[in-house]
Amino acid sequence: MGRPSIIKPVRVGSSRRAFFKNSGSAAAALVAAPLLPLAGTAAAVAINSNFQHGVASGDPLSDRVILWTRVTPTNGRSSQVVDFFIAKDPAFSQIVKTGRTKAIFERDFTVKIDATGLSPNTTYYYRFSVDGVSSPIGRTKTLPVGGVVSNLRMAVVSCSNHAYGYFNAYRRIAERADLDMVVHLGDYIYEYGNNQYGEVRATEPAHEIVTLADYRMRHAQYKRDPDSQAMHRQHPLVAIWDDHETANNAFVDGAENHQANEGTWPARVGAALQAYYEWMPVRVVDPTKPRNNARSYAFGNLVDLIMLEQRLTGRSAQLGTNIGNADGYFIQQGAYLDPARQLLGAEQESWLFNKLRGSTAKWKVLGQGVMFAQVKVQGAPNSLGGGVFFNSDAWDGYQPARNRVYDVLKGDANKGQAPVNNVVILTGDIHSSWAADLSQDPNNANLATGGYDKASGQGSRAVEFVGTSISSPGVDNPQVAAGTIAQLTPANPHLKYINLDKRGYMLIDADANRCVCEWWYVDTVASPSNIQTFATAFQVVDGSNRLSPAAQTPNRANPAALAP
Repeated sequence: MGRPSIIKPVRVGSSRRAFFKNSGSAAAALVAAPLLPLAGTAAAVAINSNFQHGVASGDPLSDRVILWTRVTPTNGRSSQVVDFFIAKDPAFSQIVKTGRTKAIFERDFTVKIDATGLSPNTTYYYRFSVDGVSSPIGRTKTLPVGGVVSNLRMAVVSCSNHAYGYFNAYRRIAERADLDMVVHLGDYIYEYGNNQYGEVRATEPAHEIVTLADYRMRHAQYKRDPDSQAMHRQHPLVAIWDDHETANNAFVDGAENHQANEGTWPARVGAALQAYYEWMPVRVVDPTKPRNNARSYAFGNLVDLIMLEQRLTGRSAQLGTNIGNADGYFIQQGAYLDPARQLLGAEQESWLFNKLRGSTAKWKVLGQGVMFAQVKVQGAPNSLGGGVFFNSDAWDGYQPARNRVYDVLKGDANKGQAPVNNVVILTGDIHSSWAADLSQDPNNANLATGGYDKASGQGSRAVEFVGTSISSPGVDNPQVAAGTIAQLTPANPHLKYINLDKRGYMLIDADANRCVCEWWYVDTVASPSNIQTFATAFQVVDGSNRLSPAAQTPNRANPAALAP
């Protein structure tokens, strides 16, 4: 798409997701139960003039958790004293920790407390106070240690575009009292200006965000959203960024949506990350390397959750078509086979491999942005070139890097490296839902040569659950979506579930025997709604490394009370 020199074009979809933009022509060529709303719990609380952006918690460990708020400045003061209180009950009759800090101008009056000295696997309630005025009450939870829990339940979300619609899925998540955490896989905010990528709600500021002041204002707008505030109040958040927290199709040295007249790329990244760390309930991994956001969480001995940074640390620039295709389709030849091209960067790649090989948890769960499974528009075994691919921003565009991950999963007896089993990859980014067996050569039916058997799932080394967006668009016409799926299915035997036209979230329930993913969809993002529908569920059984159909999991009995 051409780009005017001053005003950027109105977008009907991002270039990274050209698949959606072009799926209508591809398809043409080929051819609920309401949830009871909360009564005074996660329902919207009245806007507090001192705490207009709510409260949040995140990055829980077994003995600590980040507590966040933003104090609305008053009377022109450059700093304000803030007290915080942590209790074991929502009435605050069992206060376990108090403290005092300052909200200062230099951090945009945001407050982050790394509350230490807490007990494992415990629900806490917290609040802040300024000038005698209390914030809304938040609820959070620490991680367990050892084998004291029977299961992990968490919601998984991504791609929350305020301009494109309402965050109804956040509200449904807030109403679930039995969750241990919420995992956000990126695109928490979007950088575009008014009407450039969504017209349901106006953006603040009206232009594309580039400066520190811009990014702060956009984060502030998202934090004022009542459904976002409800979700943050009730559950701790574990988040990574994808590209739109900076600019579309970001990589180490630039982005598709960054031009020379917008200043230098390092300056824009610095502004975006400063605002991100100020406004998000996340722990800074290394203050000297703000781009490094990879980290891990141990949920007892049941789950190791490994969160990856895939944009700013080590990613090589995306490649374009190498077959002269206007839609950006490509084959695995030429530069696409260059082993020097990175998605994670060498340092993070080594860190990930050590985490996978060293984990003693039952499940190794990777939280990451872009789709790991191969997705082809034309299928072929690797011996015949592998077929034709469409998304060079995903792992398909970095096949040698993906092969190195498979090498770890397979193990190497000659090097004394055992296979790594029970790996589950969680993915966002693509505004649609997928369940995939992970095979290096899914179109090769010969298991003896490293292939994959569609009927049994043999040859799969791990599984991937891909979640749809909170509000960002997919293939929103059901007929077009069905035609696109009909095109994709024969070329991708390892893809067990595809939905392209629904918005919502995933629910993960993992115990010692299986890890289940449920897909839940809201009925609309065009207006506020309290309707959600269970769509389907798939599971991976301990030791199988392949998908099978599953039933909806039961809610956890007697969860801690939601914050009032």
